[in-house]
Amino acid sequence: MAFEKIDHVGIAVPDLDAAVAAYERLTGLRPAHRQAVETDGVEAVMFEVGESRIELLGSTRADSKIAGFLAKRGGGLHHVAYGVADVQQSLDELAALGLRLLDTCPRRGAAGRLVAFLHPSAGGGVLTELCQPDRGAAGS
Repeated sequence: MAFEKIDHVGIAVPDLDAAVAAYERLTGLRPAHRQAVETDGVEAVMFEVGESRIELLGSTRADSKIAGFLAKRGGGLHHVAYGVADVQQSLDELAALGLRLLDTCPRRGAAGRLVAFLHPSAGGGVLTELCQPDRGAAGS
């Protein structure tokens, strides 16, 4: 198992539209993708920066993990996502190394990607996401 790249950096924001406007000014770019992921109670906006992306995350409901993160820590770095060839294989190998997982099997995230998360203790206090593109999905 190997990380292939830094896929994206996730940033939790209290006001998604204001953050999108700020990142448009900051990067000189328009968002490449915007999608609500109802199962997670989140809306994600992606800015493509070279081969990586910046993902702005806004909460769509009070009981979402992003809402909890914002209430506890405020806006800021939420996670770092690493591209892998096979999320399930990576999870199995990381579990065998004794790392703590938040997900034991992948699920669909924004833009059709398969995703899974590791506990922040696995990444030195930073939430880690594993991300596998769905080659047939839009935005991959």
